[in-house]
Amino acid sequence: MNRSLHHLKAWPLAAIGLAVACSVSAQSGTPPTPLDTTVVAQAGTTSTTAQRRAYAPGEGNFSVIPYTSHGYVGVNVGKPDYDLGCVGGFACSDSSTSYHLYTGGMFNRYFGAELGYVNLGDMERGGGKAEAHGINLSLVGRVPLGVVHLFGKVGTTYGRSEVSASPGSGIATGKASGWEGSYGAGIGFDLSPRSSIVLEWNRYDVRFVGIGKREVDTTSIGYMHRF
Repeated sequence: MNRSLHHLKAWPLAAIGLAVACSVSAQSGTPPTPLDTTVVAQAGTTSTTAQRRAYAPGEGNFSVIPYTSHGYVGVNVGKPDYDLGCVGGFACSDSSTSYHLYTGGMFNRYFGAELGYVNLGDMERGGGKAEAHGINLSLVGRVPLGVVHLFGKVGTTYGRSEVSASPGSGIATGKASGWEGSYGAGIGFDLSPRSSIVLEWNRYDVRFVGIGKREVDTTSIGYMHRF
């Protein structure tokens, strides 16, 4: 029992001695001991491995996108901005909510593909409203920077729109659909090796009856989970 107490009392002294030795070594310019070097190297290797595992291909991770690995799913919620004109005397607002449900996978650490459904909310105009939604397919480029990653998207959306309006507004009403382009960019913040918070901006070209292609922008925040 006395010997155990003696060992317990010796630990704080040993820790203080080790701290003093490290401090003296740093001030004198003496190279770190092999133990110090090993600990630092292991910490650096662990950090680098964690970053690479988030995007590296070929480890058998599940993905629904063909020829990709390290799949993920996500949901974004934001605000749309319709590039449609207002008509005098009628309420005009695009303060509704947009949302985006998507899944993706990586070809390698830097490039991947994404498939999703986007609902662009609606805009009140001309005594009625314009609304749009669609299926989006995009190529994704990522730049991992530790726990932060930047990304950009370019792709196409099969969009469907519907417009209603008061008869006296002069606005064409009805439905339109078709393939148009899309692109966007954003930044992600990793909460863990499997989950991230993302801030994102996207622009979708959408066809509207009577006026043709118009832009709808979305600014959103979302959550992404990796398999």
